[in-house]
Amino acid sequence: MEIININKLRKYNYLVTGGTGSFGQKLVEILQKKVKPKRIVVFSRDELKQFEMKKKFNNKELRFFLGDIRDQSRIEQALDQIDVVIHAAALKQVPAAEYNPTEVIKTNINGAENLINACVKKNIKKVIALSTDKAACPINLYGATKLVSDKLFSSANNFVGKKGPVFSIVRYGNVINSRGSVIPFFLEKIKRKEKYLPLTDINMTRFFLTIEQGVNFVLNSLSRMQGGEIFVPKCPAIKITELAKILKNNVKFKVIGVRPGEKIHEVLCPKEDALNTIEFKNFYLIKPTVNFNRKKNYKLLPTREKGKFVKKDFEYASIKTIDKNSKKNIKNLLNIKS
Repeated sequence: MEIININKLRKYNYLVTGGTGSFGQKLVEILQKKVKPKRIVVFSRDELKQFEMKKKFNNKELRFFLGDIRDQSRIEQALDQIDVVIHAAALKQVPAAEYNPTEVIKTNINGAENLINACVKKNIKKVIALSTDKAACPINLYGATKLVSDKLFSSANNFVGKKGPVFSIVRYGNVINSRGSVIPFFLEKIKRKEKYLPLTDINMTRFFLTIEQGVNFVLNSLSRMQGGEIFVPKCPAIKITELAKILKNNVKFKVIGVRPGEKIHEVLCPKEDALNTIEFKNFYLIKPTVNFNRKKNYKLLPTREKGKFVKKDFEYASIKTIDKNSKKNIKNLLNIKS
């Protein structure tokens, strides 16, 4: 996936919250290699990862701010001379969220509100927040907090006026080989030559994309955004049993039961949002349900891409996306030859 409008993206100074995570590190790498902006600020609370990242990239355009999105005043300090904010900071582990709900709320909801208020105060040009498939029809606390966060970022466009910051959201599924994801978990079990791979449900399905695809999609969404919309990339889905068979032939499973808050299938565009969902060649756009100040034609984007509304019963779910090409598509993402 190529980055569109690279020249326009070069004029911005960037800040990424949660910038020491897997997404943030790949974002910094791609920004430096392809976009080459004047300034990139990494905002996170992990001093060790910041130290390691500084050694890894060793670039004078890169700045590091220790801070927490729970602290609005610190965010405001970090936003000095920033044009674009990419919000990746969150508490994301589903079981941990179930057991520590107040802490997740403080970061994922209160932190989002702090960031929005700081961006409005500092008059940032563009703000794009990373969401998750778990925010669509949430059944766990993590998903519920991200749904609230999505609503906060979308509705922020309604109180900043036509000349204020533009807020949008990107939502996608599982990132291949990201920290805590199923593929490295399975590979570690296979490496140890364990007899069985633990599986929570035999019917479980998931969407997948690479970290580079996720970063490029976010950067492309910066060129497409008009305010309030949720961008959803089209990506392959597969049964987890089939995914395991790609990693190891003749693999055996042990069903251990669904974890607290875990879904069997993922949804990225719920059918309840079908009336607001527009399909483009490589992605979907869910337009905001409430839009006071920026009444745009979401079927025609600033990038001149044209879309059309989906059918009334449309739902973009992993179980409905699997087809005869699913295994081949996942193998391509994993660079595995058939």
